Amino acid sequence: MTTSRKAWILGWLIAAALLAQPVHASLFKGEALDTMADVVSWVVLIVAPITVIVIFWLVHILPEKIAEQRKHPQAKAIQVLCLLSLFFGGLLWPLAWLWAYSKPVLYKLAYGTDTVEPEHEPPQSPPQANEPKPMVASEMRLLERKIAELEAQIAQAEDFRGRRS
Repeated sequence: MTTSRKAWILGWLIAAALLAQPVHASLFKGEALDTMADVVSWVVLIVAPITVIVIFWLVHILPEKIAEQRKHPQAKAIQVLCLLSLFFGGLLWPLAWLWAYSKPVLYKLAYGTDTVEPEHEPPQSPPQANEPKPMVASEMRLLERKIAELEAQIAQAEDFRGRRS
C-alpha cells in the first residue's frame, strides 16, 4: 500500500473519531430507566423461574403422553418413571423416553398384542334387553331357520338308521 493511501485512511479515521457522538448505554434516562430496571428485575425473579419450572415439567411428562398416545401397555410404569425423574433431576427421563418409544416384546409374547386400550375411557353401556336391534333380530331369524334345517336333517338321519336296522 502506498504512503499517500495510508495517510488518506489515517485522516479519515481521525475525522471519524473527532466527529463521533457520545454513546448511551440505554435507550431510557432518569426515571424511565429506574422503572425499566424494576420491570426487568421482576421478570427475572418471578416470571423466568415459573416459566422454566413449567417447561421442565412439560418436558418430563412427554414420555407419559407418548406412551398413552401409542397405547403402550406399560404406560403407568412410564408415568411413575417420569415422576421419579422429576425428583432425581431428570436423570431417569431418557430411560422413560426410550421406554415410551420401545415395542413391548415380552408383553406381545404373553398377550398377543403390543398395545392396550386405556383404562380411563368411559365404559360402554350394555344394550337394553327389551330393545332388540334390527341386525340382532335378522340374525336370530337366520339362526332359527338353520336350527330347523339341522333338526330336519337329524330326523332324516334317525329315520334312515331305523330303516337299516
